[in-house]
Amino acid sequence: MSPFYLLMNSNVNPPDVNPSDACSADVSSPDVSSPDVSFPDVSFPDDTLLAALQRHQIALPEAQIDRINRYCRLLWDWNNKLNLTRHTDYEKFVARDLVDSLAFARFLKPGESVLDVGTGGGVPGVLLAILREDLKVAMCESIAKKARAVADIVAQLGLSSPVLNARAETLLGDHKYKTLVIRAVARLKKLLEMFKPHWSKIDRLLILKGPGWVGERGESRHYGLLQGLALRKLATFPLPGTDSESVLLQICLPEKLDSFAQGEDSL
Repeated sequence: MSPFYLLMNSNVNPPDVNPSDACSADVSSPDVSSPDVSFPDVSFPDDTLLAALQRHQIALPEAQIDRINRYCRLLWDWNNKLNLTRHTDYEKFVARDLVDSLAFARFLKPGESVLDVGTGGGVPGVLLAILREDLKVAMCESIAKKARAVADIVAQLGLSSPVLNARAETLLGDHKYKTLVIRAVARLKKLLEMFKPHWSKIDRLLILKGPGWVGERGESRHYGLLQGLALRKLATFPLPGTDSESVLLQICLPEKLDSFAQGEDSL
């Protein structure tokens, strides 16, 4: 059976199953925390998606590569009219957007209903919908023009994932999602405050953080926001061009832990 992906130079190990068999709130505030960092000045003239994938030792099916390439072109075309991403070449896209999305994909169960919180330009939601066709992926974005752009991209890619112009917490009264995936939205404290009233509607948060996550965990503990919740570190992998790492965190109610047995560390 072909592996879902290969990511050799990282602590994120490729799953041993095929994904077809396997298991936003937009916050505009000064405490927004993103795993994003400045890239070193590396240029790859006449680069292609396939070449960037090979540099990062990532193997994907040809059909997925073609669709991801179309996504890049559509995203960058929209980016000329609207600021959706800073990753406007294949190297940055693969090193950050695709690698991050693969990390999320590894820990999502078969057929899981997923909400991408504050999708921005569609990462990780659009990529998850491409990489894991078994998932039920929805995306939300509170900035209307961004939501319209991503909805257009999704339609042109022929994906069935809805793009909702709303804050994530306002959707949880009418919708139930097993997992909220969160990348570059807000500090951990802010996220826990936002979703504290909604644990009856969700099973867990999967949150991608950068090297400042330990301080954010301490801040959240100081305010009692992790009380009654289980926090796990699922994976770590290098931030390109730095000595730091990204970390994928899972937060859920303790009674939900048995449903997600892949956790790496209790924190």
